[in-house]
Amino acid sequence: MDPCPFVRLSIGNLALKIPVASKPTRTAVHPSSSPCFCKIKLKSFPLQTAVVPHMPPESQFPDSQVQAPAAAFHLSKADLERFAGKSLFSGKLYLKIAIYTGRRGATCGVNSGMLLGKVSVPLDLAGTESRACVFHSGWISVGKDAKGSSAQFHLNVKAEPDPRFVFQFDGEPECSPQVFQIRGNVRQPVFTCKFSFRSNADRHQRSRSLQSEPSYSRGWLSTFGSERERPGKERKGWSITVHDLSGSPVAAASMVTPFVASPGSDRVSRSNPGSWLILRPGDGTWKPWGRLEAWRERGASEGLGYRFELIPDSVAAAGIVLAESTLSSSKGGKFVIDLGSTPSASGNSASPGCSPRGSGDFGYCLWPYTHRGFVMSAKVEGEGSKCSKPTVEVGVQHVNCTEDAAAFVALSAAIDLSVDACRVFSQKLRKELCQPHDLLT
Repeated sequence: MDPCPFVRLSIGNLALKIPVASKPTRTAVHPSSSPCFCKIKLKSFPLQTAVVPHMPPESQFPDSQVQAPAAAFHLSKADLERFAGKSLFSGKLYLKIAIYTGRRGATCGVNSGMLLGKVSVPLDLAGTESRACVFHSGWISVGKDAKGSSAQFHLNVKAEPDPRFVFQFDGEPECSPQVFQIRGNVRQPVFTCKFSFRSNADRHQRSRSLQSEPSYSRGWLSTFGSERERPGKERKGWSITVHDLSGSPVAAASMVTPFVASPGSDRVSRSNPGSWLILRPGDGTWKPWGRLEAWRERGASEGLGYRFELIPDSVAAAGIVLAESTLSSSKGGKFVIDLGSTPSASGNSASPGCSPRGSGDFGYCLWPYTHRGFVMSAKVEGEGSKCSKPTVEVGVQHVNCTEDAAAFVALSAAIDLSVDACRVFSQKLRKELCQPHDLLT
């Protein structure tokens, strides 16, 4: 498998030094005593916000200190070509940063932060697909007070090659599609998917039809989920198996906790989420690799809330949360695992909170601790889409074998199916997602 070229543009080592006022007024609050933040913009990419720590004027930034990036932009080959084409006609490409003092957000519709100054960093991304490039590292003067003193803003801006494998489903996951690897204009089939229902009634028939596949262990069902019948509205028993081109199963996603409407409501709540296990074959059975929980967020713009954690091989070890966020239920969005960025301004993302006790604790799941940066993303469509064909990107350092790539494909299918599983129960699902007895009612 050949990867596609990507570039990761990261912004980090943020700090701010503000000169101390000689005669502070009684009513004013000096910026050093209030929080600071910045807004980071790169062309048409979504605006990102990051906290800017304050430093005393006499202190020096510890250049040897390695910090997680405050923000990152992921550029595909198409993005790089578009930027290169625009630069021929509109001049240089710039990363634009606005620094604010005060708290983020708005009060009564008015932004609560006060603009301190703006910074523009010129970017020349030519060649960054194959080599790293630092565009700025150090202090920049921003803003001026009444006496002409400037604040000092520290940042590091660099671009690094970040090649990825790109996969795309050829149809809705529930329609048992093929999965293609994409590289430029070349599409090559690499996996096939089989969607099915897992239930008490059809388990015997399913065991006969999967004789060529690893047998299901009952242990992970009792540990991580429940197959018991639940009264009321529920969606349960969905399963998707990923096969390689020889027909061998290489990964699976199985709904182990039903998606159930909360009492008195028509939706799956955060307090009672549905869940999936992402499974990999091993020792003649399926072994849990990751757990995905999903629910429907309340609010003006309803979204799909999710949490993904890595499951250790050791029973005594706790799971590691790698991603926790929301995406739009109506428009869709991107599920992302990125171990190199700090949590976003809204607190919607998370990085591992602890480390394994030893090299054997996580088996083939050591990748969160041997590699940092981008892991994977899955772009899924929302409820309003006529057809969702998830696109999956996986960092090359996280794929050592076919089963590695297949596990991320299975996770992406589970995310896509969760959009339907979390629909309000007053809405009907397409027939592929309904068990036979549901179609008769």
